[in-house]
Amino acid sequence: MNTREWALIAFTILSQMTVGSFIVLGVVHFYATRRKGMVEADRMSDRALVALVPVLGLAMLASLFHLGNPLNAPRAVTNFATSWLSREILATVIFGVLAVLFVALQWFKVGSFAVRNVIAWVAAVVGLVQVYSMARVYMVFAQPAWNTIATPISFFATTLLLGALAMGAAFVTNYAIEQRKNPGCADDQCELMRDAMKGISIAAIVLLGVEFVVLPLYLGYLAIAGSVASASANILVNTYGVVFILRLVLAFVGAGVFGVFLYQNATKAGAEKTLATLAYSAFAIVLVAEVMGRFLFYISEYRIGV
Repeated sequence: MNTREWALIAFTILSQMTVGSFIVLGVVHFYATRRKGMVEADRMSDRALVALVPVLGLAMLASLFHLGNPLNAPRAVTNFATSWLSREILATVIFGVLAVLFVALQWFKVGSFAVRNVIAWVAAVVGLVQVYSMARVYMVFAQPAWNTIATPISFFATTLLLGALAMGAAFVTNYAIEQRKNPGCADDQCELMRDAMKGISIAAIVLLGVEFVVLPLYLGYLAIAGSVASASANILVNTYGVVFILRLVLAFVGAGVFGVFLYQNATKAGAEKTLATLAYSAFAIVLVAEVMGRFLFYISEYRIGV
């Protein structure tokens, strides 16, 4: 794979993780507000929200490397009416602008909560459109291995799985900072953090289940969908079989095994340090697994015709 293809892997993974993190953070903030009020919810989520900005910036930078010449970017959206690539780029830009705007308004508490909430909701919807458009770019007749329902399902699974685990790592980091002001686990922040980690661990296990159900069905389809599709399946399970198996093992350990341990440690006070270690480890392992999965996605390319 050349530099542009690695840049494409970085762009898709980072942008999907940002969208997923934004959505997960919104859900957690909504829950925390109802449990402990707006002040405690902001105290839990604002640092995690700001952390999304550099990740989004890296995704945008990777997209420019993929384009080759950044001056081509404006021309890439001219076919919005007919091109999923143009729609993806436009949605990416709109999501980025709205997300950064919301981060700034939320951090400095500018405007009413209602206005900020509307911006956040619109950004989340645009983010989902971005991920869907990203998937549709690859669903073309000439690429049988990509032109299946497995492509959008896997993209959305990656979006939510990485988003959930990234926010888990962010929440335990935020709690470590807050704990310096109030040692122990006796305040609202500890309770909110542990509740959030319970939900994140359950989500990770469920999303892992989705991936593990879709994958064998996908490979079975490729095996019977013609010579070109079966050639892609052969690339996955034979040519890059070691990478394929390692990706599955890492995903199972990171989201499955660590997900169970995350839930167990989130149910009891006093295990916050262990919970933090598990959260960081789960996110790192699954991130590596998803990067490997995206590498396999692109390497399985086998075109019909020239």
